[in-house]
Amino acid sequence: MTQTANLKEKWNFVITELSQQFADGDELNIDAIIYLIGVQELGQGHRKFKKDEKVNLMHIAICKLLEPYGYYEFDFFDKDGWPHYKTVTELPNLKPGEQSVLMKEAIINYFEEIDFFN
Repeated sequence: MTQTANLKEKWNFVITELSQQFADGDELNIDAIIYLIGVQELGQGHRKFKKDEKVNLMHIAICKLLEPYGYYEFDFFDKDGWPHYKTVTELPNLKPGEQSVLMKEAIINYFEEIDFFN
């Protein structure tokens, strides 16, 4: 099996499992998955978030996802328990398709780290 096929299978598995668990089977998009990762990383459980908090949750997730690639590094938790990251290396200018591939790969790596596929 090629690396690309394996990534595609894992991506489809992530979509299917999370969609069943969080969207009653409606297919989640990549932004929804990033949001869920942000909620998980915040660690405050499911609750109502304000609009600006939702944006911050997505930022937390993106930082966490791209940390292994050397773009971000965890810095500290603030007084409210929100994680903060600092930029280590600026993100390269990527075409939209390249951005999507990078984020999908990072999401798969994230779920591999938490043994989601076992």
